[in-house]
Amino acid sequence: MCNPSDSAPATTVAAAVVQAPQIEPEADTWDDADSSLGSAVGSSTTSISSSIVNYRKENGRRYHAYKDGQYLFPNDEQENDRLDLQHHLLYLTFRGKLFTAPIPKDQQLHRVLDVGTGTGIWAIDFADEHPESQVMGIDLSPIQPSFIPPNLVFQVDDIEEEWTFTSKFDFIYSRMMTGSIVNWPKFFSQSFENLNPGGWIELVDIRLPYESQDGTLKPDSAIEHWIKTGIQGVTALGREIHTAHTYKERMIAAGFENVTEVIYQWPTNRWPKDKKMKEIGMWALENLLSSLEASSLAIFTRGLGWSKERLDVLLAEVRKELKDTKIHAYAPIYAVCGQKPKET
Repeated sequence: MCNPSDSAPATTVAAAVVQAPQIEPEADTWDDADSSLGSAVGSSTTSISSSIVNYRKENGRRYHAYKDGQYLFPNDEQENDRLDLQHHLLYLTFRGKLFTAPIPKDQQLHRVLDVGTGTGIWAIDFADEHPESQVMGIDLSPIQPSFIPPNLVFQVDDIEEEWTFTSKFDFIYSRMMTGSIVNWPKFFSQSFENLNPGGWIELVDIRLPYESQDGTLKPDSAIEHWIKTGIQGVTALGREIHTAHTYKERMIAAGFENVTEVIYQWPTNRWPKDKKMKEIGMWALENLLSSLEASSLAIFTRGLGWSKERLDVLLAEVRKELKDTKIHAYAPIYAVCGQKPKET
């Protein structure tokens, strides 16, 4: 089972979801004019060709070309910097761990797969920490660096196609893929089939909408309007963006055992009193502000037909509320892991 013992405050779930622990807010000192806020802290495999890097340009942002439109976020430098920032936020959340699955130290991880590797930063760190492992990172965009550890390779690949890997893996890892995969049962089934007996899988993802334990996130807030309208936009595009809470049951249905779900919390800003949660909240705010436009443009303009100008008005209100330390909101972050039976 996943081990949250030395990680950020979290709730372990074995058979049922229980309430997340209460976060005590600090005495409010928020100022709307505070300028320091936001300043802190196989056959499906395609070789890189001109068609893959002939990116889509839309609303001033750059999007992937291979399987155009399948991933809703940009892949430009601005978004890549944000992904690296998010990596640090997850590193803080898990207290310096790259994964939370309770893989025994004596279990050899010969082959490791990073699904949706993005900038490749997780795969690079894992390969550096585990030189004995052969690591593969796959993504729709060839945005990874060229200078990488010798035990790491990157591939442009579509994980929703049939998997044709020639060898199985001992660990499959993926994070922040909600909204990116249409057929989750197929993903878990193919993960199960492509793991060696005793191998592990771990997914880390955000669950929407945001929550508030003291009612300070109002139903008529701009944040709530943004999220609920965004969910409608993703649905209109034929995808789901509120899937994290389904991973545990879907893993079990695919045949995994020792499945455990741990729920962490990302405060929307520095409102918590606890020093560690305050730090996580500051980084979460930076991550949110950096991703707000990126996470909204395709969903609202493609999915709902909004103009960019209309979206900009809404996002201005959302930014204001995200910085407001009187609003004690947080995003539930799910870490779900499971093991393929040692004998199948």
